[in-house]
Amino acid sequence: MNLEKLRMAEAAFMNRYPGGFTHVDMQAIGKKHKIDRMIEFAQESFAKKNFRDTQSIIDNMIKVVSRSSMVSVFEKPKFKNFTNCLTPKEKNALVAGLKDQLHGNQKKGFEKIVDLLRIQKLAKWPLISICPVYFSPHDEVFVKPTTAKGVIAYFELENLHYRPQPSWEFYELYRATINEMKTKVDSSLSPSSAAFSGFLMMSLNNPL
Repeated sequence: MNLEKLRMAEAAFMNRYPGGFTHVDMQAIGKKHKIDRMIEFAQESFAKKNFRDTQSIIDNMIKVVSRSSMVSVFEKPKFKNFTNCLTPKEKNALVAGLKDQLHGNQKKGFEKIVDLLRIQKLAKWPLISICPVYFSPHDEVFVKPTTAKGVIAYFELENLHYRPQPSWEFYELYRATINEMKTKVDSSLSPSSAAFSGFLMMSLNNPL
């Protein structure tokens, strides 16, 4: 990790937006993306006790994907169509995968969802990581391909090698690296993982 570049990005961002994400402009952006509302919805919808109702969980997964500003408009209808085409057994597997991803064996859940999404060639990073990042906004990370590749290159994260095909090994290491990067800058830059990723993305768009 190039700590100097990270610190310079922090200084530039804080100079432009004093107070980090408490700055009025950043607050406005947060409202536009409805981050707080999405977090509340995900945490209520995917509480462990709710996983007894398979269809309700799937319906709420569709809502998270369709309402999220971080998921491509092209992937939203494809995900909905994908879930509508699943057999009852596959629906149970999808819900079991999400339950593991959020409440149990994360690796097992991650890989189960990837295997199911491969059916329609939808094993995409945003679809894999969107529910966890809203459910656990301080611990999990959203993997947007262009941002992930840019962050790895710009901040010289030499131990990370991005691949389009989602893998638990990459996610686990990327998450650990992003969470470590958070500790190197002011806490106002990471009210959530999504916000911190926004800071990193803005740094890539305005390199020093």
